[in-house]
Amino acid sequence: MARTIREAGIGTLLFDLLTQQEETVDTITRRLRFDIGLLAERLVDATAWLKTKADTSQLRVGYFGASSGGGAALVAAAELGEEIGAIVSRGGRPDLAGEALPKVKSPTLLIVGGLDKPVIRMNEAAFRQLRCEKELRIVPAATHLFEEPGTLKEVAHLAADWFQRRLVPNDAK
Repeated sequence: MARTIREAGIGTLLFDLLTQQEETVDTITRRLRFDIGLLAERLVDATAWLKTKADTSQLRVGYFGASSGGGAALVAAAELGEEIGAIVSRGGRPDLAGEALPKVKSPTLLIVGGLDKPVIRMNEAAFRQLRCEKELRIVPAATHLFEEPGTLKEVAHLAADWFQRRLVPNDAK
């Protein structure tokens, strides 16, 4: 995924939202992966860190989140406002963003597998609450994890295109 986005000319920073120790605990409890406040806080902190670096401080930031990371990306973007240039949620749980959804200003692309009926419904409900530029794309014949041949590649191309068109440098607008 990150390679395709980089090949489209978009820089990427790939990181886990949980520490190794937290991952170990979460493997047993499965609670931290749904702590949207904690995950969003980590995204806000990572964005602040990027803005302190000379070589990235002027770049537009986009978020790509999968599963509960999609909900966390939306909560973080709602907090940061127009500082976030675009969001892509893959097989995500934007419904977990709750009251933050109408506050999101960033263009948002929700991508869901066509065979993932429960998550399609969750994304449709969240989509209706978003008040920003938005699009919902269903990838036919894909399940929740997009393990079917070619489906992750399609997601990567959709994400790269979304970011390319929206993460235009401020001075190029």
